[in-house]
Amino acid sequence: MDILAYTMDEILDPTNIIEGQRFEFLLDIEVDEEDELFVEGGLEIRAIVGKKEDDYKLANYFIIDKGTEKMLEFGLEEDEEELILSFCKERIIAGE
Repeated sequence: MDILAYTMDEILDPTNIIEGQRFEFLLDIEVDEEDELFVEGGLEIRAIVGKKEDDYKLANYFIIDKGTEKMLEFGLEEDEEELILSFCKERIIAGE
């Protein structure tokens, strides 16, 4: 899996119910044709990353077929989740 492009936005909580910070990432990804995630139109992952002090976690994610804009019912493998979290964490730290 390769991340080709991304956008990052902080999710603001005016009620202060959520502890820490939340960030939304839209990741444009490319996977091999042999990968079960492969679709012709390409894929996008919408990832929500939480940050509380120095702890980062992948709170949730959705895999979206860019051609149809529909969510796919696939889960990522553990190493793919770690790749996404690491990528997002680096961007959050760089943006601080």
